[in-house]
Amino acid sequence: MVEHQIMAVIKTKGLTYTYPGAVKPSINNVSIKIEKGEFVLITGPSGCGKTTLCRCFNGLIPHFYQGKLEGEIKVAGLTVQEHPTCELARHVGMVFQNPENQLFALSVEKDVAFGLENLGLPRDEIRKRVDWALQITGIYDLKDRAPYELSGGQQQRVAIASVLAMQPEVMVLDEPTSFLDPLGAKKIFDVIHEINKNLGITIVLVEHRLDLTIRYADHIIIMDDGKVILDGDPRAVLGSEAMRLLGVGIPKATRLYQMLEAEGIKLSGKIPLSSDELAEKIRRVLRSHD
Repeated sequence: MVEHQIMAVIKTKGLTYTYPGAVKPSINNVSIKIEKGEFVLITGPSGCGKTTLCRCFNGLIPHFYQGKLEGEIKVAGLTVQEHPTCELARHVGMVFQNPENQLFALSVEKDVAFGLENLGLPRDEIRKRVDWALQITGIYDLKDRAPYELSGGQQQRVAIASVLAMQPEVMVLDEPTSFLDPLGAKKIFDVIHEINKNLGITIVLVEHRLDLTIRYADHIIIMDDGKVILDGDPRAVLGSEAMRLLGVGIPKATRLYQMLEAEGIKLSGKIPLSSDELAEKIRRVLRSHD
């Protein structure tokens, strides 16, 4: 029997990139594999190369940012260096940190339709996709509003809908909630999670607030100084000694679990990623002592 193999939708090998005029690479010898349908979280200290790596995924590097790119990178089976950004955009959608950088039309509806019009899709197909993307992101009632009239969270949903309407295989989101409060951020992450689970779109999320995001991820990549330091299952990575020494903000529930274990208070099962998981473990221990 032939074993079913999951396809890598993004694959890099020895990927190194140096911006024009820079004295050292922003990413250095990065080799990663992201499988189709995964929810991948990329995190690490500021300036570690996360955004630069994402720019390689959609072809901004090397087609817009010149610099020097070495190594291999394939996205949706395409070698990034050999295919223009417009072709890669059919496979990879990018949501930036500040939604105002992506929104420019006079109405939400026109912004969401913009990419589809550039693809030259038939009018009825554009109408269908725009309505679908607005419904999925929960902003259909805002379709006639001007983007500049909206809140930061609403604007970010418009940016996500604009990318989603293109129906890409991969959505890359570079700290999409950095301007939002925790509640607004959670609402955006819930939308992204639903897109991943219900539509099977691969999600690559750059984010430093692990308390809010780690519960959604099934793969985490930790970067530092342009290199991938840790790469794998979130529980294994967050529970490692290397993660603790790196000093990246471990989720509070995970850290408390580790502190309790160090004090001899054993909580069975997998390492918790959220406060809900930790609370359930503590309840089980209390019930067993009743």
